[in-house]
Amino acid sequence: MNEPIEPDRPDAEASPDGPSEGEIADISRQSPKSRWAALEVLGVALRLGLTSFGGPIAHLGYFREEYVVQRRWLDETSYADVVALCQFLPGPASSQVGIAIGYIRAGMAGGLAAWIGFTLPSALALVMFAYGVEEFDVIDAGWLHGLKLAAVAVVAQAVWGMGRSLALDRDRATIVIVAAVAALAWQSAIMQVSIILVSGFVGWKILKVDAVQSSKDSLSTFIPKWMGIVALVVFFVILAGLPLARQLESSQTLAIFDSFFRSGSLVFGGGHVVLPLLQSEVVGPGWMTNAEFVAGYGATQAVPGPLFTFSAYLGAVISPGPQGIVGGGLALVAIFLPSFLLITGVLPFWDLLRRRDVFRRALNGVNAAVVGLLLAALYNPVWTSSVETPEDFALAISALGLLMFWKTPPWMVVSLAAGGGAAIAYT
Repeated sequence: MNEPIEPDRPDAEASPDGPSEGEIADISRQSPKSRWAALEVLGVALRLGLTSFGGPIAHLGYFREEYVVQRRWLDETSYADVVALCQFLPGPASSQVGIAIGYIRAGMAGGLAAWIGFTLPSALALVMFAYGVEEFDVIDAGWLHGLKLAAVAVVAQAVWGMGRSLALDRDRATIVIVAAVAALAWQSAIMQVSIILVSGFVGWKILKVDAVQSSKDSLSTFIPKWMGIVALVVFFVILAGLPLARQLESSQTLAIFDSFFRSGSLVFGGGHVVLPLLQSEVVGPGWMTNAEFVAGYGATQAVPGPLFTFSAYLGAVISPGPQGIVGGGLALVAIFLPSFLLITGVLPFWDLLRRRDVFRRALNGVNAAVVGLLLAALYNPVWTSSVETPEDFALAISALGLLMFWKTPPWMVVSLAAGGGAAIAYT
């Protein structure tokens, strides 16, 4: 039987570089320190969900400071391995890291608590914003147009940052360009999935990887292998079965769940990259206008927590009136459910997978394609539905300058852009 973790010493001082190997035993043999560990995870994750602005990369920094340096729930090497695993999987990487750490600390209940705490604040805020858009007919308001222009700056910064880290050579830059051209030429969810699959194959064939420094800790013992297999089977059954059920049963609830589950299952890179897939899923069928879509994406930049909570806004807009809360919750659960199933399914086998060059080469190709998809999304729908006048362009590049050169917090940039949009409309 696993032995419990010793209670944290209140007088212990955290090292700024995180715990050393001697300070933390092999975490693969640890279990939660008490039956209240899930509540502890919930409290910490809720605070992170209220204060973590800045997008997925910033979230990983917040997580390291909280979980590794301050609380010492796992060591540096193990944290890096968890991050690598979640980068390998489709879906929201930062949220998946939080879920995995919740698993490590408090089992399945801990993973659920980590997701609820980190996700709930921004999801509630965006559902309320959806009600405001519906009730007060603010879709043409100047401040809302400013939010759309802020989205231009945020996505442009993401393209630049991801391109610098994921397209470092000519081969990967070529994948970026080809992916962007293909995504603009054939705008459909099937094309986006095809781009990702082909890019992974190309990466496997032609790209090279550096040597991997293996972790001394095992992350494969927190979830039994049989449970991992069951989770993967459930994931693929739902992914394949929902489109068939949607054809047999005409139900908007089923259609919404299918669209958002597929979006959470097939998007690599998370965050901004889900934008084009969601746009084709909700604007294409006529569930909402492109203006409503981009306005909600702009509002998402003003709240902390994961960008995938944008789904709560979309679900609330699709299901107007009293059903908005139900629709928002349905979309939110559907888009995050793949993350739970994939983390549960892959974590028991990660020690084996992470040492395989074939997976790492394919992942490099997928990451380059992600940059190309994001570049295409920067043009359509973000740019085409936002930048209409020279004043719009001036506000967008000003917001971009504040983000990239002045290092202004995104929430402040979004607020300033909203004010600038109101000013442009007034004049």
